[in-house]
Amino acid sequence: MNGPSAPDRPIATLTLNPAVDVSYEVSCLVSDQKSHATATRTDPGGNGINVGRALRVLGVPAGNYTLMAGSSGVLLETLLEDQIDHVVCEKVAGETRINATILQADPPAQYEVTGIGPFVSPEVLAKILKQFLDHVGGGYGVLSGSVPPGVPSDIYGSMVRRVRECGGFAVVDAHGDLLRQSLVHRPFLIKPNRYELSLLLGKDVPRIEDVAEEARILVNQGIRYVCVSLGAEGAILSGTEGSFLAKSPPVTVRCTVGSGDSMVAGLIASLSRGESAGEALRLAVACGSGTAAQPGTAIFTADQIRELLPRTSVTPL
Repeated sequence: MNGPSAPDRPIATLTLNPAVDVSYEVSCLVSDQKSHATATRTDPGGNGINVGRALRVLGVPAGNYTLMAGSSGVLLETLLEDQIDHVVCEKVAGETRINATILQADPPAQYEVTGIGPFVSPEVLAKILKQFLDHVGGGYGVLSGSVPPGVPSDIYGSMVRRVRECGGFAVVDAHGDLLRQSLVHRPFLIKPNRYELSLLLGKDVPRIEDVAEEARILVNQGIRYVCVSLGAEGAILSGTEGSFLAKSPPVTVRCTVGSGDSMVAGLIASLSRGESAGEALRLAVACGSGTAAQPGTAIFTADQIRELLPRTSVTPL
């Protein structure tokens, strides 16, 4: 059994460093010259918020806990109204960060610049964490993305421990120290990409077999599921049931922002329903591929998932 079913277990996301995501499509960037956009988008951003957006498309209720600051934070709240149902925002001083993605047509390239985020006081941090934990209870708590100034690097580790103490299931999607310090407390699920896994291990993992082996080692250390995204090659999911490889269905990639977050949403949606690891991976890769085919910082649609699921193949390793 993969996990308790969704009706019995609440789901909540925590986004400590949200953003207003702005994307620009341009023909070509030229240094020291203006580049006129052919299309633009503005969306609510931050990894956990993207997970919440994706869960809504999948019809999975979730609480979403985040911070906002200044006039850009007001814009973030406005954008969230159209894309997430249940949001709790705590205010901090400063300005919510603005992230920019530039999509160049010729030659094809994607450039991303992320902001820093406002300072978060210990008092505000403690308040939003308590609200998040109260919602999670014995359910699924998603700890995702970077953290702003004032938040310690062991925050996800301590939150994994606290979620487990409440009988819940902690999901971590982060990299560097944020991920490394969470592992000792054995999260339910982690989802590094191949590069983040190599940073965690301190070595390259060039072959799919290498990725699967390292994921199995992490599972043997007490992590229930390890999903490693492989870009165009798909993703691997290792767990107590074994390891599985899902190949990405063929899509025209427009922008990869939010693809990993969409995968996390697919995994949680499926595992929370008690579905098999293979089916969870199938949905996750379909969600990630659907988002990659969307313009700018848009998230996949329900129609895309219905189309992509049958075209996403899963094989045991």
